[in-house]
Amino acid sequence: MTEQPIWTLGGAGVIDEMTIERYDKAGFGRPVGMGSRPALLIIDVQYRTVGSTPMPFDEAVQEYPTSCGDVGWDAVAHIARLVALFREKGWPILYPHVAPKQSYDSGRLGAKVPAIMGIPAKGYEFVAEVAPVEGDVLLPKRHPSAFFGTPLASYLVETGADTLVVTGCTTSGCVRSSIADAFSYNYRVSVPADAVYDRSPVVHEANLFDIAQKYADVMTTDALLAKLADVPAKSD
Repeated sequence: MTEQPIWTLGGAGVIDEMTIERYDKAGFGRPVGMGSRPALLIIDVQYRTVGSTPMPFDEAVQEYPTSCGDVGWDAVAHIARLVALFREKGWPILYPHVAPKQSYDSGRLGAKVPAIMGIPAKGYEFVAEVAPVEGDVLLPKRHPSAFFGTPLASYLVETGADTLVVTGCTTSGCVRSSIADAFSYNYRVSVPADAVYDRSPVVHEANLFDIAQKYADVMTTDALLAKLADVPAKSD
């Protein structure tokens, strides 16, 4: 039995064999590998993206129009496992997140997605199961990439990080744009496919496939935890 491709986790089975073969023949999708100083990015894991409780998308979107529904809560459970290991090993955890939108900074995002301008304050709170603690780095952002207009790169230089583990949402939006920028900064990037989420399984899968071919190593949280277990903890 053929092993299920990793990008189909939470997806819709839309990547056809011809596409896979063409990328393979062109030499895409080779592993980048893991460095020795990882940092964890938890992008936009706020109640506005998962809802106050697990519920199907059609219900969740009634509460917060930016919610991805219960797939977000599925990912939160995996993110929590990564958070536990990173805290145990003393590695940095950073929280790029959308700041509450004001009328003066709606920009093109406010034009494309008007509903984002009316999210109540509770929606911008971090999900309790993976919320930051003292010592974590909070990075409010107003654009998709966690790097654009934030001091993320400066913080990463300070920590000496050489590898980024990217989690959160959405796979096609803020996660993807942050991964592309991290790749451009020459970081090794690992993406746990079951710890990122999107509102559409088709879009989620297509973007995970493309990310795996061009920018990052994509694997399950289980596989990533196994790799991270072999990396020495931060030394004092």
